[in-house]
Amino acid sequence: MSREIPDEDVPRIEGTRAVHEGWARYLVAEVRMPDGRRISREVEDHGPAVAVLPFDPERRVALLVRQFRTPPCFVDGTPSVLEVPAGLREEDDPATCARREAYEEVGLRLTDLDPVGRVWSMPGLSTERMDLFLAPYRAADRAGAGGGLAEENESIEVVEVALAELAAAADRGEVADMKTLCLVQSLRLRRPDLFERRP
Repeated sequence: MSREIPDEDVPRIEGTRAVHEGWARYLVAEVRMPDGRRISREVEDHGPAVAVLPFDPERRVALLVRQFRTPPCFVDGTPSVLEVPAGLREEDDPATCARREAYEEVGLRLTDLDPVGRVWSMPGLSTERMDLFLAPYRAADRAGAGGGLAEENESIEVVEVALAELAAAADRGEVADMKTLCLVQSLRLRRPDLFERRP
């Protein structure tokens, strides 16, 4: 669905300057618009990421994590967010990274990954482009406790949720994390049988 646009009809970044360097970099980009105007735009830069929704098709449950997130706490006092395992992509291969994150956060050794897409998390602000996966697992794939990495000050609670309950929460508008909502709805579209009532 892309179309060729003449170079003179698109905005161009003519330079950037860093205003903060830490876990993420914060930049100000100087943009030249097609009409010649120059504008400044802020960019949060921490690179690519992955997210994976592990689900057990036999027991019809998913493994999620609950952890403290500073921005929701800052905005409205929300102490923690329920979300799928996710993290920054340290490996070149997104699938390898998704498997690592699943093991670190929920203790699963995943084999099969079903790609959902590569999406911009917040294209108006961030460079984060996230590879999303669905991943079936069995009880035997649970090889560790999960909980995240102590050296990264992660304090992650592993939460098993029935898929029907997760779908109902999504329908009520109670899945507050966007990547989690996207993956739950993708699973519902691809595997509606997992959400049917058993006789």
